[in-house]
Amino acid sequence: MRNSISAALFAALIAVSCFIAIPAGALGVPIVLQNMMVILTGLLLGGVRGAAAVGLFIILGALGLPIFSGGRGGLAVLLGPTGGFIAGYFFGALAAGLIAGKPAISKKSFQYIRIAVAAIIGFTLIYCFGTVRIMYLIMQKQSMSIISAFERALPMAVLPFTVGDLLKLIVLIPLSIKLRPIAARYINK
Repeated sequence: MRNSISAALFAALIAVSCFIAIPAGALGVPIVLQNMMVILTGLLLGGVRGAAAVGLFIILGALGLPIFSGGRGGLAVLLGPTGGFIAGYFFGALAAGLIAGKPAISKKSFQYIRIAVAAIIGFTLIYCFGTVRIMYLIMQKQSMSIISAFERALPMAVLPFTVGDLLKLIVLIPLSIKLRPIAARYINK
């Protein structure tokens, strides 16, 4: 029961963050707060539970609830340019949670490095899935090699978001370190 409630709670947290979306990227991919909330979910709930919460969020959005960036929803969003990033949310949360490990009440000295590595890998996976999706869309429109498509997709899928995501990491790492003991006490008993 506690797992279901925490998954629903964190799916709602990710959904609420959809309203913070700044148009920046090519093909209509915005700068969002959702990717930070996705990684925070993985860091606080752990890999499997965090991925379950993100999976619930993705399913609800695919069913049409307006919870993707900019208050959009439906399968068209998943099939569009942002679909790769949204798919990456699931794997980013899973990886971040598995690397960070289950939250514990006691703070360990190596925790800062472990959390930082987990968050960076989580963001990187989101970028990887987003880049692959944009490569696919480019290759659909124009006949070109995978290398050429990668060279065109990388500036569209990564560069516009790097500075914002670095700032999110600066906030996310200490925030998750503060919240992990609370998650251990109340959510991950």
